[in-house]
Amino acid sequence: MRGAVTYLNFDGNCRQAMQFYGKCLGAELQLMTFAEGPASLPKEAKEAKDRILHARLTKGSVCLMASDTLPGMPFQQGNNFSIALECESLEEIEKLFTAVGESGTIVMPLHDAFWGARFGMLKDQFGIHWMFSFEPPKQG
Repeated sequence: MRGAVTYLNFDGNCRQAMQFYGKCLGAELQLMTFAEGPASLPKEAKEAKDRILHARLTKGSVCLMASDTLPGMPFQQGNNFSIALECESLEEIEKLFTAVGESGTIVMPLHDAFWGARFGMLKDQFGIHWMFSFEPPKQG
């Protein structure tokens, strides 16, 4: 594994929260809104164009990621985080997804995501949410 990252979810206030955390931590913030996302996003995303599709705070080797939910999606404060594992290979992501997902629930099967990574999400048998990602090295 390359690393593990905490991934937070917000209900429309991701930008404000991540700007606050960035100021507190002295970290660099990158934001992508739903409007900047791919055309394949659902209709609800297009209507929520100012919500954050992906945010990333970095300072040195520390990284914190986040996004807003789509309007109308279930949101429960206190359960709005996941552990995101950055895998080193396709074999590793398949193995870890299967192992951690044993007796759990697949939220999003492993698939080739629009940003170029292999990605999937699940809730394990203990109720913990996980994200798995493998991004192959860039060519060229």
